[in-house]
Amino acid sequence: MVPADNTASPERVVIVGSGFAGFTCARKLCRTFAKAGRDVEVVLVTPNDYMLYTPLLPDVAGGLIDPRFVVISLADALPRVRLVVAKAESVDLQHKTITVAGEDRPPRELSWDRLVLTPGSVTRLFDVPGLAEHARGLKTVAEALYLREQLLRQLELADGEDDPEVRSARRTVVVVGASYAGTELVAQLRALADAYAHRRGFDPSEIRFVLLDTADRVMPEVGERLGDKALNVLRDRGIDIRLKTSLRELTDHQVVLTDDTVVPTYTVAWVTGVTGAPLLETLDLPMERGRLVVDTSLSVPGHPDVFAGGDAAAVPDLAAPGKITPPTAQHATRQGKALARNVAASLGIGRAVPYKHRDMGLVVDLGPGFAVANPLGVHLSGRLAKLVTRAYHTYALPRGVNRWAISLTYATNVVTPRPLTRLGLVSPEESSFVGSEGIPNKRGA
Repeated sequence: MVPADNTASPERVVIVGSGFAGFTCARKLCRTFAKAGRDVEVVLVTPNDYMLYTPLLPDVAGGLIDPRFVVISLADALPRVRLVVAKAESVDLQHKTITVAGEDRPPRELSWDRLVLTPGSVTRLFDVPGLAEHARGLKTVAEALYLREQLLRQLELADGEDDPEVRSARRTVVVVGASYAGTELVAQLRALADAYAHRRGFDPSEIRFVLLDTADRVMPEVGERLGDKALNVLRDRGIDIRLKTSLRELTDHQVVLTDDTVVPTYTVAWVTGVTGAPLLETLDLPMERGRLVVDTSLSVPGHPDVFAGGDAAAVPDLAAPGKITPPTAQHATRQGKALARNVAASLGIGRAVPYKHRDMGLVVDLGPGFAVANPLGVHLSGRLAKLVTRAYHTYALPRGVNRWAISLTYATNVVTPRPLTRLGLVSPEESSFVGSEGIPNKRGA
């Protein structure tokens, strides 16, 4: 073990994770310390050198957006932050150190005066035989790219397949999870498949999509009215939606549903929700629903120098007493700002405030020409909702060059078809839950 790094400034804030909460916290802290004239080092520990705008991953999977445009360079966006590209392996709360390990360096310790835990979340897996081996999530660029490449590969293989049953299986996609992420994904993959069928000269209905969820509604987050509109649009596009249904077993060529239906397929996406990053389980701190328990100021009880937010924290929802805030990008960004303010307050700069929010609504892109949205409680659907959805995502991207690239992409997509070229950029191993999200394979496979 390399000795602890104590060579920095007298005070140091270490932030773990470069998602919405960690990124926003680091940026705001640097500005706060600079304005106050305080010499406080901000260290960001993350396995990636970028912040990922996850709401646009369905568009990446659907071949609509280049993955370069949904990642924000940390070196460019956070020039005053000390970036440590490494994995946070453990935290010693008593001695105020964190152990990190990079690809080409032995584990080493970093000391801290304040610790901000925002390692984000990973896909929530269940004990379904074959799930970890044969399904893919939608939390990383690798997973999104793999789903796109896998769909195109199977469609190309189906074109030359003589066995009609195998051809049908290769042209079948199963998506598990009908919340907004899973619904956006199935809509974008359907659009990609339709483009392929039209250009190859066969009926798009020969490509089958099955959307599963244990709930009794599609996208309950947007309410009954908009959920019903989304349900009707998806069914009009030929998507087989099966509610109160999930997977019982997966193999490399079929899935078995909980109603005993067997669906031959080679492409399965698992988008059923998230749980806190594996690091949280090593901390020996109280957890709720896989997330760290924090108070309304985002401080960990019993540890006034440790804070947490975003998907990693069970933040009390003051707008809905008795509940915790959902793991959305909207909450994570706002909590990042609250984290920065309260961490600075703990160092004598400003005043701490509880995290309280106003629900701004959701936007859900459902493929060509359609979306649903409820900004500030106003229910929208169709092309107007599509405009609002794209405007929101463009505005929410935290760097101007990314906004410009996305805006040009949206404009280009109006007059050009989706690209169907397969590039082979991601291997099955890189896109697995272990390889892409770092979820321990408890089966040992």
